[in-house]
Amino acid sequence: MVGSSPMVLSNRAWRWIGVTAWVMTWLVLRIDSGRAEGFSLESVGARGGFSANNDRQEFNQIEAFGNLNLPWDWDLGKEWHLQSRLDLSVGWLGDRGNDAVVGSLGPSVVLSRAGWPVSLEGGVSPTLLSTHDFGSKHLGKDFQFTSHVGLNWDFAEHWRVGYRFQHMSNAGLASDNPGINMHLFALSYIF
Repeated sequence: MVGSSPMVLSNRAWRWIGVTAWVMTWLVLRIDSGRAEGFSLESVGARGGFSANNDRQEFNQIEAFGNLNLPWDWDLGKEWHLQSRLDLSVGWLGDRGNDAVVGSLGPSVVLSRAGWPVSLEGGVSPTLLSTHDFGSKHLGKDFQFTSHVGLNWDFAEHWRVGYRFQHMSNAGLASDNPGINMHLFALSYIF
């Protein structure tokens, strides 16, 4: 039944979630232990949202994420700073009656100014789906690319809210390449 059935994931999807959880845990422990010089855990959080496409297929997405500062950053003058990051996420993507595990790992950059609680971010991440078939919408491949641009507001010590517009597609690697545009909202804890 559409809309009333619980989300049921395949064994393949659950294995994929498990492997991703172990990789995230290993990365956090490795960086937190100080053995990865120049890397630091910047924030962790959750985000969710809905499709921005103007079609009848309504997608929703919920995911957990972690952001790691990379050792490369640039002072741009006048208190402006550009920080490179590695973004990691795992979650759920679905529409009416169709569900998939979604995960991504890729670089981003964050533009900020000293003393301002607002920052701008953007990036591109290779993305894996547990399925690319969503009923009448076929995304072409399980392998996708997700690009995003977003705005963050550090509203309290250690806390941030954010918005991002993201586009996911297989970049023409398959003949079907409709892409999905999403509006996502986030809450994160800053270390």
